[in-house]
Amino acid sequence: MFFEPDRLNFFRPLAGKHRGVVVACVRALYERLHGPSADYGQNLTRDGLRDLLLPVVQQALQRVLQDPRQTPQQQDEAAAGLADDDLIPAGADDQQSSSALLRTLLRDGWLETFGDRAGLVTAYRFTRAGKLFAEAFWAIDRRSARTRQRNVRSCRNALNAALRNVDAYDLIDAYDYAEKVISDLSEGVDYFQELVRRLMLEASQTPWDGFMEFLDRFEKEFKKQLTADSIERHRQAIRDLIARLHSLEHDKARALEDQLNDIARWASQERQGPSTLDWMLDRIEEMVEAACTTKHPELIKAMSVYMQRAASIVQQALMLRGGHTRQAYSVAISKTARLSGVAQDALLERLGAAIAPAEIRLLDPASFKLRSASQRRKALTVTAQPKVTRDARLAAAMYRAEADAFALSNDDIVHRIRAELRLRDRPIRLSTLPVATTTDVLNNMQIVEAVRGARDERLTVQKLPSKLWNEFYAGDDYQIEMKHDTD
Repeated sequence: MFFEPDRLNFFRPLAGKHRGVVVACVRALYERLHGPSADYGQNLTRDGLRDLLLPVVQQALQRVLQDPRQTPQQQDEAAAGLADDDLIPAGADDQQSSSALLRTLLRDGWLETFGDRAGLVTAYRFTRAGKLFAEAFWAIDRRSARTRQRNVRSCRNALNAALRNVDAYDLIDAYDYAEKVISDLSEGVDYFQELVRRLMLEASQTPWDGFMEFLDRFEKEFKKQLTADSIERHRQAIRDLIARLHSLEHDKARALEDQLNDIARWASQERQGPSTLDWMLDRIEEMVEAACTTKHPELIKAMSVYMQRAASIVQQALMLRGGHTRQAYSVAISKTARLSGVAQDALLERLGAAIAPAEIRLLDPASFKLRSASQRRKALTVTAQPKVTRDARLAAAMYRAEADAFALSNDDIVHRIRAELRLRDRPIRLSTLPVATTTDVLNNMQIVEAVRGARDERLTVQKLPSKLWNEFYAGDDYQIEMKHDTD
């Protein structure tokens, strides 16, 4: 899409020697047009745009030409290289440089003009592609003020609202929040990886500033993220809400499906299967599960790696500092050896007054004894592995048998219900299935989940308003039906 005629040279301003100046101007434009303090009541005219870009160009060029990390020769070479760039003409002043940058952004598809009917002037705004990339540049240097893990709670609340109000807008909000769950966790992983890289680059210096910044951020964000707002805490609640939305009554599910097809046409194009509602609910569950099983452990691991590296560097710094204090005796002896006469006596008196309060304790040499060869061999002898008794093996076998006794295969359950539906040739209500054996009870409790997981378009499950009551359990009643293929 970026190489159509109107975007043929879209990335050209970012490939020249003035790319830093271009990024600074784009960031300032985004702050003015779409930032928190943007003035939406007044469009940006050419004069306003020039006044906005002029100080930004001045500061950006000044930073490039006066980089403290460069030698004077490198600064002269940088100035000569900037003059050779075709983005800003050689010898141009700040006013001409701002105008050249404005023409470049217009020519390469970052900005576009439109008519301001109120002021009867030509105004400027970002193109769609320009706004997307400008937002990325603006967000890089701006720390988000949004509460971390808000997306997990908002996803749960939006699903609850969708279930309560049967509103497609709430369901779309839940989908949007679920998409951001992984990005929130990825942001934390990238943060700790950046801290580790910074530690490796600055290993010669104790990283007190970065460590204190981490402690402050941990207290305000990560502590709550890993405890009260942990995604693991909201995971089961989101699962339950999705299951309840899957089992909506036919009329409500149909109404929600129609709303989604009307206001979320993108979902109709991306979905896999006949139902947009089922596809969206499955995608929300998949994203939350992926965040729980992948990104959340990665965040904990990245935090652990940073803590280990930071602790080792801090410990090393403390040991070095302690070593400096231990070397003070050697320094004092060398100074005393270089002096003589009255000066040496004065130094020794000062040293004596300084170490007079010290208390020295020596260990008794008789308490140190070398071990004999036989004692060392006994210490290194590996203890024999304990033998597993018959009772322990029997208990383990019983535990496995009990676990397998209550595990039924979803495929077997679906196969049995298909055979039963073909035999009866009519829909089956869950309350009419037999409960004579334990297998029957487990089969009935798992049948709804098994049919939904089968993804068979011919099998449908509909929640009934009536309740199911028997001597083993109570719950909602369902009707299972198999549609016959029609030629």
